[in-house]
Amino acid sequence: MNLQTKIKLEKQSKHLIDYNSSVLLLGSCFSENIGEKLEYFKFQNLQNPFGILFHPKSIELLIEDVVNKKQYLEDDVFYYNEQWHSFKAHSKLSHTSKEVLLKMLNAHIALTHQYIKNATHIVITLGTAWVYNHLESNLVVANCHKLPQKQFEKKILTVSDIATSLKNIIDGITSLNAMATVVFTVSPVRHLKDGFIENTQSKAHLISAIHEVLNQKSNISNSQLFYFPSYEIMMDELRDYRFYKADMLHPNQTAIHYIWDKFNQVWIADKTIQTMDTVDAVQKGLQHKPFNPDSEAHQKFIKHLEAKKATLTSQFPYIKF
Repeated sequence: MNLQTKIKLEKQSKHLIDYNSSVLLLGSCFSENIGEKLEYFKFQNLQNPFGILFHPKSIELLIEDVVNKKQYLEDDVFYYNEQWHSFKAHSKLSHTSKEVLLKMLNAHIALTHQYIKNATHIVITLGTAWVYNHLESNLVVANCHKLPQKQFEKKILTVSDIATSLKNIIDGITSLNAMATVVFTVSPVRHLKDGFIENTQSKAHLISAIHEVLNQKSNISNSQLFYFPSYEIMMDELRDYRFYKADMLHPNQTAIHYIWDKFNQVWIADKTIQTMDTVDAVQKGLQHKPFNPDSEAHQKFIKHLEAKKATLTSQFPYIKF
């Protein structure tokens, strides 16, 4: 008896991710879930240098700043609740020092600019179509930083709005790196603070806009554009609350691991699996806590582990444990 509907997935025939790839992940918190898996297996990656970006407009504004090598100045940050913030960055970058924040923002712009130029893959995860427009600055913000609600206007981006943002994102990326493969996905995290119906409408707008852009990809010079169905896997293959965290909104580790396995099937090169297994063995070995650290058996274990690490780092010098 088959108790699960399966989404048909096919292995990509080219542009696969291996240990020579450089992957940039931008967007919703689900991009960080995938990024953590890439980090665990020691792939070259950069995750959300400006923190979690929930909607496509904030990603568009970031790419615009990165392409233009924007220098953040005093007018680009503000003080609230004893910290300095930027409306273009997540609150995890906020700091008690204005100078430190500006230095971080500018450093991350330079880092992201260089990373896009060298990236083989850019994974963009869209979380919501709902945005907040700061009334005084007329800026669609990446994060409200807990400012009073009355300072913002909440609105939903139309399918056309999102498609325009995605095209601008792609144009920005290709202006720096025409060979990068761009993979769009929609976060399975439900934004129920917006409302049940509103969340569904939001996800529908995101999915419709992505496919509108993908269907026009032949008109976008030298871009390699793809869609990975993270949202659909969660909704259709894992349609059970046992795959959610206690808040019933975020996928739990079982679900994240399941979707990661599906991502592997589609995007990770088969020749890479053996190296991933070795990295996994080393990672688990490093987490091992012996009963007797001085025993002969444990010393042999350590020697064997160091040999595996040496083999990996000789093949891929960037790998560090």
